[in-house]
Amino acid sequence: MPIHPTAIVHPGAQIAESAEIGPYCIVGPEVSVGARTRLMAHVFTDGRLEIGEDNTFFPYSTVGVASQDLKYHGEPSETRIGDRNQIREFVTIHRGTEGGGMLTSIGDDNLLMAYVHVAHDTRVGSHAVISHAATLGGHVAVEDWAIVGASSGVHQFCRIGRHAFIGGYSVITQDVLPFSNTVSEREAKVFGANVTGLKRRGFAPATIDALHKAFRLLTHSNLNTTQALDRIAADLEPSPELTELIEFIRSAQRGFIK
Repeated sequence: MPIHPTAIVHPGAQIAESAEIGPYCIVGPEVSVGARTRLMAHVFTDGRLEIGEDNTFFPYSTVGVASQDLKYHGEPSETRIGDRNQIREFVTIHRGTEGGGMLTSIGDDNLLMAYVHVAHDTRVGSHAVISHAATLGGHVAVEDWAIVGASSGVHQFCRIGRHAFIGGYSVITQDVLPFSNTVSEREAKVFGANVTGLKRRGFAPATIDALHKAFRLLTHSNLNTTQALDRIAADLEPSPELTELIEFIRSAQRGFIK
């Protein structure tokens, strides 16, 4: 397997024969690296870390290291990375903790741009884009196809719904609704459906229109949340996307951004 002579790979690490470990990388004893995954240079991996296939880790990324949570005391928690992810320069991904399920996980086909921080016990789904310098606090859930804008901060325990778009420099302290376009000016607000993203991903015009009407009822109708949900159910044709939106709202623990 192509391991650069300057790399330090612990004998206990499990490295696929087609993986590539570049110059000055460090691979810990409990790390497994899948087929065709490439650690370009100066990548530091540690802890109980499972990396899938066809990933690329750019220089100076740090993966699987101990949590910054002061309640973490060395418990054998894990980090799991799926397949075909792009982890750019200076990204930091911290392992889970006992208080959060012992696992930090990243799914498949994600792009984590430079300087992104993924804190302990965070779960990122698949096909997400986390733009440069965005910070995901501990216990954050980012669902499939979500986009988090540059330099945004997501508070601990918040959820980012599927196909949501968060504008750059946003401060997120509550759940972000699926399919929404959410931007922080003085405070974070929903500006309707994520129309551009939904069109790119092939959603039907009728579905996008229904979501747009649902967001208007939630944010511009002077109705409270219960009244708005009742109107959505009464006025709009049922669809899986509307059902997902309603269930997301009903299950919110921290409230949600309107």
